[in-house]
Amino acid sequence: MPLTRGKKPSVAGSRIPKLHGTENQEEGPQVKRSSSPPQGAPKKRTAFIDITNAHKVHISLPGKKKKKKEEEEAKKQVKKTSAASLSEKNLANLTKSSSVSSEGTPAAERKKEEEEEEEEAAAQTVAAAPADEPVAAAPPAGVEVPAHLQKQQVPVEFDIDSENSEDCYMCPEYAKDIFDYLKRREEKFILRNYMPDQSSLNPEMRAILIDWLVEVQENFELYHETLYLAVKMADHYLAKTPVHRELLQLVGSTAMLIASKFEERSPPCVDDFLYICDDAYKREDIISMEATILQTLSFDISIPIPYRFLRRYAKCVSSGMDTLTLARFYCEMSLMEMELVAARGSLLASACLLLALVTRGLGGWGPVLQYHSGYRASDLAPVARKLHEVLSAPPDDKLQAIRNKYSHKVFFEVATLPMVSGDVLEEALSQ
Repeated sequence: MPLTRGKKPSVAGSRIPKLHGTENQEEGPQVKRSSSPPQGAPKKRTAFIDITNAHKVHISLPGKKKKKKEEEEAKKQVKKTSAASLSEKNLANLTKSSSVSSEGTPAAERKKEEEEEEEEAAAQTVAAAPADEPVAAAPPAGVEVPAHLQKQQVPVEFDIDSENSEDCYMCPEYAKDIFDYLKRREEKFILRNYMPDQSSLNPEMRAILIDWLVEVQENFELYHETLYLAVKMADHYLAKTPVHRELLQLVGSTAMLIASKFEERSPPCVDDFLYICDDAYKREDIISMEATILQTLSFDISIPIPYRFLRRYAKCVSSGMDTLTLARFYCEMSLMEMELVAARGSLLASACLLLALVTRGLGGWGPVLQYHSGYRASDLAPVARKLHEVLSAPPDDKLQAIRNKYSHKVFFEVATLPMVSGDVLEEALSQ
């Protein structure tokens, strides 16, 4: 059954209903609470320090200044006494050590006694030190860092992060380690072609759902990461749970809601998704489906998506925004293809970038890309050929959301570019 498409909410005079009783609604005037304790209440007690500003207020009372001066003089006297007693004890220890040594004590026993005396003196020094003076701790000797915790050295010719050494948001020290971790984590989220287990669904219905989700992402101006994560969560849920065709749009919209909460700074609320579904479902349906999806996925929704790998690999060759946008167009088109569901995100992103580089005439899969992605050109061949086949096929008139999106000037009109020939692609794959 075709999915119900919600109308795009306009900026001015949006038809999205106003929410009542939300978290952002202002409350009535607040009653100021009295600072005096109620009758019979215990007195205020400080924990370690006074967390109020009372310790910053200085009040001059008769006799208080004199008493404070006497206390400071008493503290100074205690410190002098402690230092004097410590010096006398250290001198006695040294005298004892020298007398024992002159009587012919063996070298081993004498060394042991000296170590014990040094430890005792150090302990006394720590005990006698003022509380506000830090005591330097000796670094552990002979500690060897395990091999798996040692910093990975990147060859100079493959270093793409040092140029961002002053930008903490780019995480230049950990960038490669982060993406290596995401690549290893992909092994946990390998999908299969689950459509034979869905008796009520088919690949065309899934393609219609994703085409609609692209419109939702545009209407709400969501991040591309939100779209990719929503598709991944929907696929993982459908791979484990049979779903009737009437609930497919509910699964997709709920997955987009969860992904928005995970990725967005200001995610749309439940009522917004009810609106774009044209009130086909109730609020309780979305909330119940949200709990079901999260429980089915064991709340592990940090799934590596190809979009993140694509941006990383495009940085390896310093590709322009037009080339990156072309690769993003290929990658987004791949979301609708059921046969590419089983492809790993890093492999799919690599194939999309290779296809974009070849289309732009910018070369093939160089050593830098091979180092950071871990794939050779021959590893990308099956996915790249399938992508070329999908993009070369006549477009479906009913599924035009992605092509219309990337035909805009904002996206450099990359959807209108002609597809590279198969011979040129094969030449790049054979390198």
